Amino acid sequence: MPCPRLATRAVILHQGQLLLVNAWPGNESMLWCAPGGGVERGTSLPDNLAREVFEETGLRIAVGQPCLVNEFHDPGGSFHQVELFFRCTVTDGTLRDDWLDPEGIVHKRRWFSRSDVADLHLKPDSLRTLPWQEGVLYDPLEALVK
Repeated sequence: MPCPRLATRAVILHQGQLLLVNAWPGNESMLWCAPGGGVERGTSLPDNLAREVFEETGLRIAVGQPCLVNEFHDPGGSFHQVELFFRCTVTDGTLRDDWLDPEGIVHKRRWFSRSDVADLHLKPDSLRTLPWQEGVLYDPLEALVK
């Protein structure tokens, strides 16, 4: 069985709104998540995260402190991912509807208010409150959902 995949994700609040992306290949799901992605060997976690956020959103960021460790898996398969979430701030760029993710995974990107987040199909669930609170959280293993 393969080792778990390691990924980094950005918790970005701007004017009280949280940046989320729809990152499901083929645009097959309305699942929203924090921008980010897989870690490349030999590159630091912050550098990986800054690269992934730029690819998915066109935004440049400053990577801050870790705030969440989340893990999930596909109960019917071999996929298992551990995600490290970092608090980040935008340093340059503007969110644009015409931005194209070079990997073709992210199809939508949007700022959401705290009340909007409450009703979204969103993973991990802790993103409903984490961005607006202090501290570091651990989300135990959960099943992958579409």
